[in-house]
Amino acid sequence: MTTAEKTIIAKNETGPDPVEVQRRVAVLKRFRELLRQQRDRFAQYLEVLDKQKNVIENGSADELIAHVELEEKIVTDIFSIQKVIDPLEDMYRTLLPPRDPVSAPGSLSLMEDKELPGLKSALEELKAEAVVRSERNRELLANRMETLRFEMKSLRANPYALRRSVYSAETASLVDIRG
Repeated sequence: MTTAEKTIIAKNETGPDPVEVQRRVAVLKRFRELLRQQRDRFAQYLEVLDKQKNVIENGSADELIAHVELEEKIVTDIFSIQKVIDPLEDMYRTLLPPRDPVSAPGSLSLMEDKELPGLKSALEELKAEAVVRSERNRELLANRMETLRFEMKSLRANPYALRRSVYSAETASLVDIRG
C-alpha cells in the first residue's frame, strides 16, 4: 500500500465515508496499472522499431511486412489503453480531495502518490523515443525504396536486356498460298 493510499484511509477517520475512500483507492490502483501497461507497450514498440530498423537495412520484404503488422498491433494496443487512461485520469482528478495545507498540513493528495510521477515521466520519455525511432525508420525505408527504384531503372536501361535474340528474326508478313 502506498503512502497516498494510507493517507486516504487515515483521512477516513475524520473525512469521507469508507465507500468513497475505497473508490478513490480503486481508481488510483487502476490508473497506476494502466500507466504500467502503457509503459510496457511502449517498451515493446521500441524493441519492434529496433528490429524493424535491422530488417529495413538487411532484410527481405516479407520480414518487413511481418514487422509492420506487429508494429500496427502494438500501436493499436497503445491507443486502446490510452482511450481508457484519459477518462480514468479525469475521474482520478475529480475524486481527489482538495488539498488545503492550512487545514491539513502534511496530508497527501492522490496526485502525490510516489509512483505516479515516475510512471508518467517514464511514459513521456518512451513516447518521445518512439517518435524519434519511428521517424528514423521512416527515413531509412524511404532511402531503401529510392535505392530499389534506382536499381530497377538501371536494370531497364541495361543495353543487353534490350537486345533481341538471334532466334527472334523477323517473320514473313506476306505468304504466297498459290502454291
